[in-house]
Amino acid sequence: MDIRRFFKYLTPSKKTKFILSLDGGGVRAIAAIVFLKQLEIASGKKIFDIFDFFIGTSAGGINALNIAGLEASCFELEKFWSKDNLSKTMTKSFWDNASFLQTKPKYDGKGKRELLLEYFKDQSLGEAKKPVAVLAYDVEKRKPRLLSSYESPGIKMVSAASATSAAPIYYSTQEIDDGSWLIDGGIVANNPSLLGYSEAKKVFPGCEIKVLSIGTGINRRKINGPNSSKWGAISWLRHDILGIMLESSVFDEIASDLMGNSYFRVNSSTGLVNRRMDDASDINLERIHLMGMDWWSEFGEEVNEFLNV
Repeated sequence: MDIRRFFKYLTPSKKTKFILSLDGGGVRAIAAIVFLKQLEIASGKKIFDIFDFFIGTSAGGINALNIAGLEASCFELEKFWSKDNLSKTMTKSFWDNASFLQTKPKYDGKGKRELLLEYFKDQSLGEAKKPVAVLAYDVEKRKPRLLSSYESPGIKMVSAASATSAAPIYYSTQEIDDGSWLIDGGIVANNPSLLGYSEAKKVFPGCEIKVLSIGTGINRRKINGPNSSKWGAISWLRHDILGIMLESSVFDEIASDLMGNSYFRVNSSTGLVNRRMDDASDINLERIHLMGMDWWSEFGEEVNEFLNV
């Protein structure tokens, strides 16, 4: 760690540091933006000004980079996740045209990278206005990789955003600036709250750490046990095996036990929201928006108290 970058974030006037942790979940990450927008409206402050450290996985990582790197408000993040931009990132695919036979990533990723370049341009992680970290997974070293503004400042934000959101099946493995080959960190920790807590302890030694963790909905729909006993690879893919792997609640349970009242989790059942991470249909986007608003109705008052805003 570059010690100068480590100390540039220390502000002794504030003993409690607030961490924003954002889950992955594809288009469902829009629900977190809807919730946070209501927090901005209620507090009269930008999310950037409320929190001291940002961490995210996959789509949550892209949001974290937008906030910490570009000081984006939730109004601006809504534009990032607009219908037009979603269309750019999810072009016609081989998978859509070839029934159940998938031999290549579902999307070529060109549109996604162009969108990320449009927003982040040539900025590196070290240029972030506040400490930020996103989680990926190194396929060659077979280990998680945390890309942060203080330990990997030379990595471009575009590379970090591309890597943390390179969900297997959907997007190809990403080579970043240092030659590493990375995929979506959601395969190891879709909820990165514990990592955020641990990292914040290092970045802000001696400070109390409080973590607001926002999910992307939990799929409660039943899988038929007897039927699943007969499934092979293709059937499990059809029934969203990746989504099942990402939905583990173990990190939330451990974080809650470890941090106690210093941890607050916002999440719920997906309800009518499609389990697929790439359903950008009008009706699904509307349902995602309603899920975010429901979260505000359920958790908003408690979150205001938790954050002292």
